[in-house]
Amino acid sequence: MSQFFYVHPDNPQGRLISQAVDILRKGGVIVYPTDSGYALGCLMNNKHGVDRIVAIRHLQENHNFSLVCSDLSELSHYAKVDNSAYRLLKNNTPGAYTFILPATKELPRRLTVSKRKTIGIRVPNNVIALALLQALGEPILSCSLMLPNEDALTQSDPEEIRDCLEKQVDLIIHGGNLGQTPTTVVDLTEDSPVILRQGSGDVTPFC
Repeated sequence: MSQFFYVHPDNPQGRLISQAVDILRKGGVIVYPTDSGYALGCLMNNKHGVDRIVAIRHLQENHNFSLVCSDLSELSHYAKVDNSAYRLLKNNTPGAYTFILPATKELPRRLTVSKRKTIGIRVPNNVIALALLQALGEPILSCSLMLPNEDALTQSDPEEIRDCLEKQVDLIIHGGNLGQTPTTVVDLTEDSPVILRQGSGDVTPFC
């Protein structure tokens, strides 16, 4: 049975954030709020946690997970970024975007996608998510919480999430009812940005 934390969306309680970090560090899988609905997350070295997320979402084994970061200072550890890509990232984070970038050798091979060896990176514009990431001190390996047969919409109601997943995750963070549109996905591996999915982030800066 999962724990269920009511966390204030503007002033997250430090005690609850610390407990959430402890759950992640002990191998837990959590549901937490972002600026594009709720997400599933675990630590990136938590292979069992990744397997649990794959089972919950009914994902293919080569699904492209994202690293959710507190800011761009962690970027160079996990992704290769040229000057033009960095300017786009700096001007559009935090925000409802996932950026596809070439992965560095620091990342486990199982987290990079196919022969392209890319990774999704995002910095969410959500107070709870950022507080969690700052307290954790490392990225959360994440994917949007879209349940099977839900028409590619992210889950927005934490009470409904509790009804569905309370026996499958270790923690659900209630951070209010959120939108259901997932992130806009922008591929920055080529000379010009390519919009792979138009979501809640404005595509204008990349056109």
